Amino acid sequence: MKLISVNVGLPIKVKFGNEIVTTGIFKNPVDKSINLKKLNLEGDRQADLTVHGGPDKAVYSYPYEYYDFWRKEFPDISFNWGMFGENLTTEGLFESQVNVGDRFQIGSAQLVATQPRMPCYKLGVKFGRMDIIKKFLKSEKSGIYFKVIKEGEIVINDTIKLIKKDNNNITIKNIVELITKEDKENTILMKKAVKVQDLPQGWKNYFLEKLSYSKK
Repeated sequence: MKLISVNVGLPIKVKFGNEIVTTGIFKNPVDKSINLKKLNLEGDRQADLTVHGGPDKAVYSYPYEYYDFWRKEFPDISFNWGMFGENLTTEGLFESQVNVGDRFQIGSAQLVATQPRMPCYKLGVKFGRMDIIKKFLKSEKSGIYFKVIKEGEIVINDTIKLIKKDNNNITIKNIVELITKEDKENTILMKKAVKVQDLPQGWKNYFLEKLSYSKK
């Protein structure tokens, strides 16, 4: 596993329809070593901190391998690294293989996988079309959010090394499936998910509420 691109951007104002939207989703690749801090990368910021950013969403990664899929879905759109607002465009790092709570070393920094990305309307702003939101969720190609447990420097082509596997075995993809699919296994998965230490409390509260409804 390795870094293909490191992407950063500060919030900007863009016109979308009849509105002016402030968003940090527009990221550009950088080709130098860059500091990874507790809340974001050096030179990167999130616009709406009520739904983006914070310790559990400090860094967002997206596999470069998914880009071909999206190029076929939207052949008229030009795709550059950072298109999905990701800070890290990665190779070999997939939601189906990464557990919530898995720890990774990148450069001199260490990160913990916390959750998938749930698309908001800002992704529609970036693509210039709102149908991307439904397609993104349906694709289950969510990418991965991380919190930073050790600050450090990263640069393109750095190896992404798994240093500790979470033994609860709840993958990032499992969390997505609990949103996109309804089946009898959901209750079992939710009960396991709420016990994972590094799953953010917001997700735990959501699943606990769903579990309480299932008992009624």
